Amino acid sequence: MLMEIIAHPHWFWLTLGGLLLAAEMLGTSGYLLWSGLAAVIVGIFEWLVPVSWTTQGSLFAVLTLVCVFLWYCWMRHRETRQTPNALNQRGSQMIGLQLTLDTALHNRTGHVRIGDSSWRVEADEDLPAGTPVVVVGIEGITLRIQPR
Repeated sequence: MLMEIIAHPHWFWLTLGGLLLAAEMLGTSGYLLWSGLAAVIVGIFEWLVPVSWTTQGSLFAVLTLVCVFLWYCWMRHRETRQTPNALNQRGSQMIGLQLTLDTALHNRTGHVRIGDSSWRVEADEDLPAGTPVVVVGIEGITLRIQPR
């Protein structure tokens, strides 16, 4: 068995790559994907151009790092092109919402009822009860409001 692996190292790398990719499918962390891809590439490279075990190991390490770096660059580029969404960010979904203050603001802060919950609000000035306002932003869990 060991002599077969030594005689045909490309089978070792292809098998290792397949096992790493299969293990990645069982878990979803993404750590084994790039190592598995690098192992498959080394296996194909070794099949086409036989090289020493030292070169194969070094190529595997370098390709793993290159794959991770390219994935990181692609994800960063993809993230900058996407428009921000408000999914699971309830406060961001409320920007532009028009409300009426139930109670007056003291020291520029107060609370307002939205649905079945109470939200802390903050304005640039004290506002009396009954003032129509619009939500213009969110800072943490505080809604920034302005009079309409």
